[in-house]
Amino acid sequence: MAKVSSFRNMVLCLFLICFVCSGLLAVVNALTQEPIAAVNLAKTNQSIAAVLPAFDNEPSQDQFDVMVGSDAIAVYPASLQGNLVGYAIKTFSNKGFGGRITLMVGFLPDGTIYNTSVVSHGETPGLGDKMDASKSNFSEQFKGVHPANFRLAVKKDGGDIDAITASTITSRAFADALKRAYEAYQLIEKTNEEEL
Repeated sequence: MAKVSSFRNMVLCLFLICFVCSGLLAVVNALTQEPIAAVNLAKTNQSIAAVLPAFDNEPSQDQFDVMVGSDAIAVYPASLQGNLVGYAIKTFSNKGFGGRITLMVGFLPDGTIYNTSVVSHGETPGLGDKMDASKSNFSEQFKGVHPANFRLAVKKDGGDIDAITASTITSRAFADALKRAYEAYQLIEKTNEEEL
């Protein structure tokens, strides 16, 4: 004769299943936490190397944050033989067509943009993803320019940026992220001047 399930048995069984699943998730999290952190660090180091001239320190170890409005912006100072060669600034914009875009922007000590690199985005393949240097030459227009003399806005909005064809929203978001990075750079310079 089959045993009839009671409410108490069902609750006990459900509790046991949840307990076992929680334990398994905790084990998987513990096993994957370090490899995920290592991959993220490697990705950050690759982005830093892509946007700055040669350096011999480890900028990711010297990282500090700068508050731009209510946002903490990560700054990675790079040096060669003890001399500052620039700052890699990890910036973002939430104004992308597909949501947040994250960039790494390299500034030379005088504030000139050395290079940019797309860290992550959710833009449309074949359109907005052309902001990535591997997909088009859109980001080439920022190399060697100083934001004080180059208006970080698309030409439709009175700026100097040639927008990606059919992706004005993405281009505007890219410009917004660059502005945030430049604001962080200006705060760093202001702090350095005050310390002198």
